[in-house]
Amino acid sequence: MDTQAVRARLLRRREELQSRASSASADLRHESDPLSADFAEQVTQRESDEVLGAITESAREELRQIQAALRRLEAGTYGICIVCGEPIEAGRLAAVPYADCCRACADGQRGGPRRAG
Repeated sequence: MDTQAVRARLLRRREELQSRASSASADLRHESDPLSADFAEQVTQRESDEVLGAITESAREELRQIQAALRRLEAGTYGICIVCGEPIEAGRLAAVPYADCCRACADGQRGGPRRAG
């Protein structure tokens, strides 16, 4: 496994997510688009705020997973399932480079907790 390529991919994704979270947070604070005085327009803006909040939380969760994957790279445990200790499938890591468990453990097939990532 080319750990430098994996690290570079994780760092690029981290940068993208940090930018997205920052932008969504600024939009939530209405820095460039203050709340309208019109009540009907405020309802629309608040609905958009809910979506922005979900985007921000999703980005933050993925950032946490990326940070954990970077720590596993440093520790030399990247690509090893944290539940069963078996190697994580290459295809799974290619699709989800911050995956911390193999497909069987993620699906709960080995008795471990069903988990995302």
